[in-house]
Amino acid sequence: MLDICLLGTGGMMPLPYRWLTSMMVRYNGMSLLVDCGEGTQIALKEKGWSPKPIDVICFTHYHADHISGLPGMLLTMGNAERTAPLTLIGPRGLARVVNSLRVIAPELPFEMIYKEINGPQECFTEGGIRIETFRVNHNVPCYGYSLSIDRIGKFQLEKALALGIEKRYWNRLQKGETIETSEGVFTPDMVLGAPRKGLKVTYVTDTRPTEGIVEHAKGSDLFICEGMYGEPEKKEKAKEYKHMTFYEAAKLARKAQVKELWLTHYSPSLVRAEDFMPEVRRIFPAACAGKDGKTVELTYEDA
Repeated sequence: MLDICLLGTGGMMPLPYRWLTSMMVRYNGMSLLVDCGEGTQIALKEKGWSPKPIDVICFTHYHADHISGLPGMLLTMGNAERTAPLTLIGPRGLARVVNSLRVIAPELPFEMIYKEINGPQECFTEGGIRIETFRVNHNVPCYGYSLSIDRIGKFQLEKALALGIEKRYWNRLQKGETIETSEGVFTPDMVLGAPRKGLKVTYVTDTRPTEGIVEHAKGSDLFICEGMYGEPEKKEKAKEYKHMTFYEAAKLARKAQVKELWLTHYSPSLVRAEDFMPEVRRIFPAACAGKDGKTVELTYEDA
């Protein structure tokens, strides 16, 4: 089970009715935040979720509307008596950028662990979530994120019995452990079926459409993608500033064969995103205009 909350859907500047783009994921007792623009703390408060259990913060890039809320968030975590380390993931320069922002949050009661993305794509694992990062096409180094929960195959009792594997080893094999005994070596594949479908969420913002986005979003249960502009006549502006229109995002969702698309990162000039959705849904029917606080609980297909 994966809880997803789109905390804010605004680009460039927060508005009275729209916070800056940020997403929070909760899984198995841990929380992960993607981007932390101004107002993210307030969006969390409005949602009723706490910043105290945030274990990982990922950054797509270092424009202010995606990171300017970090100093306040760190101070709030510190005031909540957090002592556990906080992992930060982002493009090259992560430690330099964060330490510059920490001039106004210099003393914290917890350690920060920096994991920089150095190539066109990189993979991390945090709290059981596989985090795939991939370079997108913005006017500064910027990355998309695919967050996956992988599932091993079901335990095959008949296989374990046929191989004479003692019951005391079954649980360890189910957890992926290889066991060496005097009778031989037992590996998980000896008692597990084929891997089952897990869960996958892809988050992309501040970019032009790319084939890399299609590749990494392929088969996602949820694709959260920027739609800076809903007005068709603003496509040239989107190209100039390396952003996307609603319709370009919908075409990416269709090509990637995702289950559902949520649009986000709206221009401050965009007032009623829903007005443009009928045309968007002609391209990709399972498209939604994201809004602050929009939440979904993703569950396994066979749950």
